[in-house]
Amino acid sequence: MKVLITGAGGFIGGYLARHCIEAGSSVLGIDIREPEAEFAGASFERCDVRDSARLSELISAFRPDRIFHLAAQSYPTVSVIRPFETMSTNAGGTISLFECIRHSGIMPIVVLACSSAEYGPVAAAALPVQEDHALRPLHPYGVSKVAQDLLAVQYFANHSIPAIRIRIFKTSGPGKLGDVCSDLAKRAVEIEMGIRPPIMEAGNLTTRRTIVDVRDLVPALWLSAQHCEPGEVYNVGGDDTYSVQDLVEMIRELSKLDFKVEQRSDLMRACDEVGVASDNVKFRSCCEWSPKIPITTTLRDILGWWRTQLTGAMPSGSKQEADRVRN
Repeated sequence: MKVLITGAGGFIGGYLARHCIEAGSSVLGIDIREPEAEFAGASFERCDVRDSARLSELISAFRPDRIFHLAAQSYPTVSVIRPFETMSTNAGGTISLFECIRHSGIMPIVVLACSSAEYGPVAAAALPVQEDHALRPLHPYGVSKVAQDLLAVQYFANHSIPAIRIRIFKTSGPGKLGDVCSDLAKRAVEIEMGIRPPIMEAGNLTTRRTIVDVRDLVPALWLSAQHCEPGEVYNVGGDDTYSVQDLVEMIRELSKLDFKVEQRSDLMRACDEVGVASDNVKFRSCCEWSPKIPITTTLRDILGWWRTQLTGAMPSGSKQEADRVRN
């Protein structure tokens, strides 16, 4: 089995590459940046998915059986500031990929990493949200993901490219940067190390999300290529919903820290979905999958990851002081 992963240098891409290798696949990862995690056992090439000539060369030479399309500008807040880049990468990159496949003479299964951001605000009565719910994204990132989603439908309908759309809900885990779980855990570790005062800064404490651990998500992506129906769309997310306040209190308990919580307006999104919860019934009807890792384990492991990262980045004298603070 030959597997191509676009966006392989990112958070999910690294975990997915390792999963594919462990499953016995030959893996080629592509990205515009070097992988964030060790890429042992897989090949890696620098390539922007918008560079059709380069991408076509790699696809024609490797001839993958499966493609996991993860390449994206994936931050909603960044998309508000850089909408052209977001649309170009996410929508334009998807067109580039499908055109390269169309002219390659092969027909790999393509799993697209779509997003719960496509739904936008969902009334409480409609939660957990199902795949046929209206798409009303709140920011350019969500719009770009709707475009990516519908492009996959078009290429399946017009060119029979077997594309499977997975609308991924909030995903976290060790190594994730720029999400609420990671940001809160980092601040807790900085408090623990004595390099931040005992104040937990946060944005909106009442927004609620289902959260799935990346180590649960990756097997779902793998299973989708085996069992899901080409042309169809599936939600994949966690079973339980948590507010930001819930996460803060769990981190307080796990870290055994005493801190005050301070809300800051600059940490609040101008456009934010109040509540996001995934209905996974359709996915589970064709795949034997359910999330196994509890949120407390996810947060504990993120805290441990940040302890390693921050201690390793500190001068030796500061490391000794941090050890004194922890002990």
